[in-house]
Amino acid sequence: MDEEPAEPYRIKVIEPIRLLDREERKNRIKEAHYNVFNLKSEDVYIDLLTDSGTSAMSDTQWAAMMSGDEAYAGSGSFYRFTKAVQDVLGYRYLIPTHQGRAAENVLIGNLVKKGDIVPFNMPFDTTSNHIRVNGGQPVECALDVAYEPQQVHPFKGNVDIDKLEDLVKKVGVGRIPFVMVTITNNTGGGQPVSMENLREVRMMTSRYGIPLYLDAARCVENSYFVHRRENGYENKTLAEITLETFSYADGCTFSAKKDPMANIGGFIALNDEKTYHELLPRLVTYEGFTTYGGLAGRDLECLAQSLYEMTDERYVANRIRQVEYLGKLIESRGIKIVKPVGGHAVFVDVAAFLPHLPQSQFPADALAAELYAESGVRGVGLGALAFSRLDEETGEQVFPKLELLRLAIPRRVYTDRHMDAVADGLGRVYERRKEIRGLKIVYEPPLLRHFLARLERV
Repeated sequence: MDEEPAEPYRIKVIEPIRLLDREERKNRIKEAHYNVFNLKSEDVYIDLLTDSGTSAMSDTQWAAMMSGDEAYAGSGSFYRFTKAVQDVLGYRYLIPTHQGRAAENVLIGNLVKKGDIVPFNMPFDTTSNHIRVNGGQPVECALDVAYEPQQVHPFKGNVDIDKLEDLVKKVGVGRIPFVMVTITNNTGGGQPVSMENLREVRMMTSRYGIPLYLDAARCVENSYFVHRRENGYENKTLAEITLETFSYADGCTFSAKKDPMANIGGFIALNDEKTYHELLPRLVTYEGFTTYGGLAGRDLECLAQSLYEMTDERYVANRIRQVEYLGKLIESRGIKIVKPVGGHAVFVDVAAFLPHLPQSQFPADALAAELYAESGVRGVGLGALAFSRLDEETGEQVFPKLELLRLAIPRRVYTDRHMDAVADGLGRVYERRKEIRGLKIVYEPPLLRHFLARLERV
């Protein structure tokens, strides 16, 4: 799997972008109430808000869309999609949904009840929300090193087996409907999980009779890190590593907007027929019939092609190289980031960047707003605004252990020159970091506030 110096593809279609002048950018972020989600795409120069659904699709993906079967029931595209899931992931049953969080809605809405505990390495925000609205509680069982941005560990996404087993013994098997492992661990900086760790989690959950699911949106990037960092996998292909990864889990939720590089789509895949049939009524209620699940036939056809393409070794190596390139550029300016660099994004250590701002002033989101005003680059804060919550017993605000700015790179969209511009803009902000003020909330919804909150400068 030799890395190549240039992209293993050529560009056939372009989309114009523009850089607004500084005063316009300052006005736009103020009008957006200092929440980057409220910015218009046309006002963003380089958009690193997310890598979800923002990738450039291949000619073969676009071609597949033209052969989609739009039948309401029994679409041929669904059966081709099912075969791709069986070939690439090794699961028998497929439940299509319109995106990953819809898959979470179907799975978690069926399996989680009031009082349940769901262990993770670290859950992302939408996953936590689905568990909480169904009366459950997500619990992090990550390694301690996962909360130390500057510490280097090859698999910072690993589950701490001792923490997991202690939790099971404490709350009892009856309160744990399943364990879920996120690969790669987005909340902790896009960090991978080792195959050895997955086997250990599988052995432990099997011993207690607890199902194991993967939140698998970035599974191939995880496979790439296993190939590079774990003994015994240096001569295996990404396809082989990916197939083995899923063999240790009972099923998965999957956003096809990440590694498969589709613009829309998600699914649940699993082997247990009984669970499959239990999930279908909720799918029909919230998404659509069992053979389309909220997607057009052309999307199903595209996703079948996407699963086969996502394990392309030359492409994945080049994708990871670009993320690492941005990480090196940012570090060269004296800015601390989560190390090692993750698979899909560079995560800036905002606590080190803005030590004068308390988490109560949402420093990650203050930095995201400042980066846009400085350079037209849109990243996203993943810190107190996204993950802090009120303790139900004490009524006190509980802040997350990490305060990060995520710069998520869409796949096959930007060149290294764009990465240079991102690092230059962040570097200019860093030079005047002591001048940056925090933010305060003027409006927030009861759930998932960082998507919809309005803020003002402190």
